[in-house]
Amino acid sequence: MIVIAGKATIKPEYWDEAMQQAQQMSAQSASEPGCHSYRFYVEPTDRNTFFIFEQWDNAEALLQHFHSAHFQAFGAYLQSILTSNMDIKRYEVSSVSDL
Repeated sequence: MIVIAGKATIKPEYWDEAMQQAQQMSAQSASEPGCHSYRFYVEPTDRNTFFIFEQWDNAEALLQHFHSAHFQAFGAYLQSILTSNMDIKRYEVSSVSDL
């Protein structure tokens, strides 16, 4: 399994529009083959900062996602409203268990 965890801070005037775009992106991405989860979360102490959390079956599924039209469009949109570079990490997970 591959997990993507990211953090982005956007310009305040774009918040409402960005959340609508994020909802669409989440719905489209979650329906892709190999996607277990695709979620956005707002930082409780700074509503202009949000986190993204994705879970994918494998690298091939993630690569197909990167090539999708909705990923390309959302990425371009997001780049235009960021206040700084995104912090994104990719994790290769070999096992998962409940706590």
